[in-house]
Amino acid sequence: MNTPVPPTGELLIEDAVDDLALPLREAFARLDSSLGGRLVLSGDPYWDAARAAWNLDVDQRPAAVVIARSAADIVRTVELAGRYGLAVAPQGTGHNAGPLAADHGLADAILLRTHELRDVHVDARRRVARVEAGALWGDVVAAAAPHGLAALAGSSHDVGVVGYTLGGGVSWLARSHGLAANQVLAVELVTADGRHRRVDEEHDADLFWAVRGGGGDFGVVTAMEFRLFPIAEVMAGMLLWPVERADEVAAVWAEWTRRVPDSVQSVVRILHLPPLPELPPFLAGRSIVVVEAVVLEDRARTDALLEPLRALAPEIDTVHAQPPAELLALHMDPPGPVPGRGDGMTLRELTPAAVRAFVGAVGAGSGTALMTTEIRHLGGMVEPDAAVLRATDLGLPTPGATAGFDAGYLLYSAAIAVPGADEAIARSLGRLLSSMEPWRAPQEYLNFAEHRRDAERLFGGRDGRLARLRAIKRAVDPTRLIRSNHPVG
Repeated sequence: MNTPVPPTGELLIEDAVDDLALPLREAFARLDSSLGGRLVLSGDPYWDAARAAWNLDVDQRPAAVVIARSAADIVRTVELAGRYGLAVAPQGTGHNAGPLAADHGLADAILLRTHELRDVHVDARRRVARVEAGALWGDVVAAAAPHGLAALAGSSHDVGVVGYTLGGGVSWLARSHGLAANQVLAVELVTADGRHRRVDEEHDADLFWAVRGGGGDFGVVTAMEFRLFPIAEVMAGMLLWPVERADEVAAVWAEWTRRVPDSVQSVVRILHLPPLPELPPFLAGRSIVVVEAVVLEDRARTDALLEPLRALAPEIDTVHAQPPAELLALHMDPPGPVPGRGDGMTLRELTPAAVRAFVGAVGAGSGTALMTTEIRHLGGMVEPDAAVLRATDLGLPTPGATAGFDAGYLLYSAAIAVPGADEAIARSLGRLLSSMEPWRAPQEYLNFAEHRRDAERLFGGRDGRLARLRAIKRAVDPTRLIRSNHPVG
């Protein structure tokens, strides 16, 4: 849609909530009458749907839910929360909501849902997309594809653009193009004082730095702009083997990743799939090991690069030329909300011993209750120094709070939370993470951290980054009105 781009600087919203000396229930009623969206309270027939996270195993119990339809709705909500000593927890799709909901973390907060703000505008000439706070990657890909443009999108169509990007954003093009956060040109957000700002490298530069990889702790994002890339076709697909070959496949893949160029992004996964009717026959009820790969090369070069993996004679090989839009289906993520348990960690390296630990924890005969466990290859433009050098060479904005990761690989594992499986899942996840602990990298990835972490694990250890983030948080939100799933402290 052709959403106009507002001028740079502070944006003004009229008719914010009056300074009310009313009981909270009456103030909520006044707020509800002023919203273009709606306010939902406990006892409302829509309450359970309004408070639901994407992970249906997460139980969010806020003081109220506001479903916003405009930036003005967000300003009004923040104004009211400030007057009544409430927090505001912004949320689009509700991915990675577990840390936010833990230990009754929403009891004094308004859960501010932005999922109805879905407008996407693509400026094909500038190769820039402006998206509203609730836009999904499926929305962006659909808008960009007709112009031959690609975004640094998540692995599934229903991942929210804003939350993914605030956390850094590791896409299928990350090794060649860096994190999604590094391609952001401007962010529009409402800060705790009720101001609606547009920040970029020249306006509120510190805040602009913080929101690019520092998470959602600094304001309620209403829109963002980011670069698109002229990529009309990639070579991509999966190679599949029975799980009994996981040790061999994972070892070859690990060695292979040490030699491939930055044009190759790949994942090795071990899956134990239930016999669900919606799965194709070659997957339903099976345990398999899979390598998924995306290659920005022509067919001949791709064939040459994949030869060490194909020498293992995969049972299925789907690698083919395809538009970037098809990458949203490559990872075979669930098509909608499910109840699940999972967590992740970054790895410094993947030695032969690390491969054996990985396969031993989740491979054949492990007895694991985890459905999917993956290791993603990082490096390339995901390395912080490489990201900074590229920005300098191309005259791009300096990378934000998370320029990249001092890690070679990214581990993530999850299971469907079926009744009675809690203990088995917790035991299996704990076994996996403890097995990989010797290779843990110092910095975690926000988007794969499904349980609470100390801020030092997420933001510490690099050039005073955490101290700078905390100083910016104090400056824009001294009372900690904005509450995110991974606060800076």
